[in-house]
Amino acid sequence: MNVAGIIDGHPDDAVALVAGDLTTTYGELRGDVAGLQAGLADLGLDVGDRVGLVAGNTVEFVVGWLAAARGGFVAVPLNPASPVPELAQELAAVGARAVVCGPQASTVVRELDRATLAVLEHVIVAEEPVPDGGHRLADLMAHAPAEAVDREAADLAVLMFTSGTAGSPRAAMLTHGNLLANLEQVQASEGRRRGPDDVALGVIPLFHIFGLNVVLGGGLVAGSRIVLIDRFDADEALRAITEQGVTDLTGPPTMWHGLAEAESASPDAVATVERAASGAAALGPEIRKAVQERLGLALAEGYGLTETSPVVATGVGQDAPAGSVGRPLPGVEVRVVDADGEDTFIGDAGEILVRGANVFVGYWNDPEATTAVLTADGWLHTGDIGFADESGFLFLSDRAKDLVIVSGFNVFPAEVEDVLMSHPAVAEAAVVGIPSVRTGEAVKAFVVLENGATLTPEDLREHTHGHLARYKCPAEIELVDELPHGPSGKLLRRSLRG
Repeated sequence: MNVAGIIDGHPDDAVALVAGDLTTTYGELRGDVAGLQAGLADLGLDVGDRVGLVAGNTVEFVVGWLAAARGGFVAVPLNPASPVPELAQELAAVGARAVVCGPQASTVVRELDRATLAVLEHVIVAEEPVPDGGHRLADLMAHAPAEAVDREAADLAVLMFTSGTAGSPRAAMLTHGNLLANLEQVQASEGRRRGPDDVALGVIPLFHIFGLNVVLGGGLVAGSRIVLIDRFDADEALRAITEQGVTDLTGPPTMWHGLAEAESASPDAVATVERAASGAAALGPEIRKAVQERLGLALAEGYGLTETSPVVATGVGQDAPAGSVGRPLPGVEVRVVDADGEDTFIGDAGEILVRGANVFVGYWNDPEATTAVLTADGWLHTGDIGFADESGFLFLSDRAKDLVIVSGFNVFPAEVEDVLMSHPAVAEAAVVGIPSVRTGEAVKAFVVLENGATLTPEDLREHTHGHLARYKCPAEIELVDELPHGPSGKLLRRSLRG
């Protein structure tokens, strides 16, 4: 078993990836992956070693991901747009021995504090110049192909940084078995299985589990063609959909909002689309309506988490009612429980619990956080609140946790608050999520300044941009005289949500 085997068995001359004017066939992809796998092993990497991936939606990311998995290494996909301190923290947290950088990412990685990353031994770049002691990706890919390393279902394949279901950002451990199980569960749920005639648009970031295992993994296992888009532009995306004959169009509400508002939006532009699905964040009714009116597409909605590899339920191929995220996938068990852990009645809200072969094995080096969300018999506490109707359709209504989800990306308030409070003029800060038509939710910060401080919201926003990925930075900052606290002194974020 090896998740990288999803590219095996397809015709050598079938196109796997399209990136701008570059096309990569399945035969070429297999050769590049096996070569890079051998190159990484030649550097001295051992089975189980962590390999960072700092790249956008590029061929280099795909090759790096599959080579790491095929060699028995553990891939660690990271946001190439993250500030240097955040990348350094994440690479150090997992003890990465090597990092593969795609185009435009090499400059960022060269700035990493090597003292902070004492364990990082190899920097592999896709473009010139090569840093001192670094390696050219093309040179490593030119190695003689290596045989795939056989893995067990329980062996780690990837570490995905997430705010998790309870706590600050940490790395979720997903195994080869987890990823492969979810790929098959999705294929079995949609009525018509995806196949070699399908074309998927790869616009969701591949460092996000939705992009990695739904769009990329789902396309590759079916032998489909995947059109990679590294920087989203709505009109350019619509042009690619038309020219490439895209059949599978999946993305977060932000993508759908952009497509519906584009100047070139029309039903003709998406005439080839057979599956239109939204996921990664709540889909607002305004966006659903706009997509129907401007593009003529009826959106299906889905639900998942990083910890479930990621899909739990989908409305694709079902006559799901508006507002529903569909039914649970085959092989995925879902319970809705009350505060006492008892199953709720049909239509009554409670916390959603999930169990199945797709559920992760825990958080990297954090057994306490793992125990907090995973029961001894395999049930994952999602922290999401929802209910099921009499037909088995699942609806989401709230979250039990303070997590904010911006365009499908998890933001834990404490992380943003810590950055705000690192400014010497800030006495206290609180962060909550607020509704956003474009991104589902946005981050809002309430800040109390030190006596006599004259800082502006714009000053604080600039401060956060130097320490956090852009989607984590507050869209709004409100200066207040005090923040609400309970009798024990605990910050009451919920009372700030209005």
